[in-house]
Amino acid sequence: MPSLTTTEHVRNSSRRQMLTYSYLLIYIALSSGQIFFNKWVLSSKEINFPFPLGLTLLHMVFSSVLCFLLKVTKLLDVEQGMTFEIYTTSVFPIGAMFAVTLWLGNTAYLYISISFAQMLKAIMPVAVFILGVAAGLEAMSCSMLLIMSVISFGVLVASYGEIDINWVGVVYQMGGVVGEALRLIFMEILVKRKGVRLNPISMMYYVSPCSAVCLFVPWIFLEMPRMESWSFHPFALTLNSLCTFALNLSVFLVIQHTSALTIRVAGVVKDWVVVLLSAILFADTKLSMINLFGYAIAIAGVAAYNNYKLKKEACEGSPTGSKLSPTGRTASSPTSASV
Repeated sequence: MPSLTTTEHVRNSSRRQMLTYSYLLIYIALSSGQIFFNKWVLSSKEINFPFPLGLTLLHMVFSSVLCFLLKVTKLLDVEQGMTFEIYTTSVFPIGAMFAVTLWLGNTAYLYISISFAQMLKAIMPVAVFILGVAAGLEAMSCSMLLIMSVISFGVLVASYGEIDINWVGVVYQMGGVVGEALRLIFMEILVKRKGVRLNPISMMYYVSPCSAVCLFVPWIFLEMPRMESWSFHPFALTLNSLCTFALNLSVFLVIQHTSALTIRVAGVVKDWVVVLLSAILFADTKLSMINLFGYAIAIAGVAAYNNYKLKKEACEGSPTGSKLSPTGRTASSPTSASV
């Protein structure tokens, strides 16, 4: 008969596993749901809020205010040590690229389906690798070239199989991919060259105001004049912003209780959930077998890329996908389902 200590240990282990699975399910549900929520707000006949720049600005302002309130009330810890030099030379560029990524990614939803946008996002590792090589953060190798070729081929096949392709939407989505790749490169520079390691909540606290400022200027000229005579839905927009913030909190919890591999695998699962559910929920989504075949090839390449990076990080002993903060907790850059 097992001792009380052993029984308690098994129970505690089971509780931790259940808690981890719960966080993962919450992350996948919130991440997938927020993408559909944004699409619904931007293009629904009921909400019909075709202002992706304004919606993204609202998200950033909302996150900035909530992060500030959580810091003031001490409900969440925000790591200190940020200097003006680091903020202006590193954090602000990250915030600017984050703003561009969300803005262009949300705009793409006005022109292309969610599933096709998700398929185009699979090209992200290729953009990150190319920019990383240019910045001296990545080394060219035959293995990486093969992986990049597989991903690119898969995305091309998926694009070829798209029935209702809209090149304006493709340009916006690819612009968002480049913006996200630049943001990740700036994150690498911040960690590797500046030695600054922040947890996701701290990163969101510092980055959100920068993104809001970067979005505010173009919003004044591009969307504000058209929004003056528009009918708003305060409840829907507030709920949408709250869900975005909840998504970022879920990322914080997942990273805190799992590993870099887990969050990446969960991201791949989420991508497939989004692609398949969008075909059911939205009339503008018409998936073909070529679509799915190409996307499967691209995802296989993404999986190989993640595996390659994780092995490399394990050998170097300094994970880049899940930075260790000074407090010993894992950290990552802020995320959003808008992109």
